[in-house]
Amino acid sequence: MAHIELGVDEEIYPGINGPLKYRPETAKPLEELAEVLLRDPHPTLSPGERELIAGNDSGLNECNFCASSHSAFAAIQLDGGMPLVEQVRADLDSAPISEKLRALLRIAGAVQADGRKVTPELIAAASAEDATDLEIHDTVLIAAAFCMYNRYVDGLATLAPTDPALYAEAAKRIVTHGYLG
Repeated sequence: MAHIELGVDEEIYPGINGPLKYRPETAKPLEELAEVLLRDPHPTLSPGERELIAGNDSGLNECNFCASSHSAFAAIQLDGGMPLVEQVRADLDSAPISEKLRALLRIAGAVQADGRKVTPELIAAASAEDATDLEIHDTVLIAAAFCMYNRYVDGLATLAPTDPALYAEAAKRIVTHGYLG
């Protein structure tokens, strides 16, 4: 049960969904930010790659709802599906992804730990793999935003379902309708 009365059935509105329903005036900018960061057209990072960054960092933050959600959202949009997402989350160094994405995920992990841990060396490593300034910027912003989203969800102790099928169903809705639909 959430720390405060959200006025919604938590099984129908688990995780971030309950607080978003509770406070629609703050929900709007949060949903718009997620839409821009994760779904809007991007010159080089696919929605699946951006969701992978969100899911991986949510896992590092131990936010079960967001890690499960965004991992499912990434899996449905990446060729490797959930096995790939699980490999990235379990062992970034050996996961079968591009070196550029690996370098960006390392930057995101540094942001998750402490933004000041993003070092010139991490940036240089990403740049050496042809990561653009826009990709680096957006990776840092996705990681920072998900630190906030994760703390919002866990700070209110919202429900995190354990059934992967619920997250897979939500992934279909997100891919079809986005965060604003």
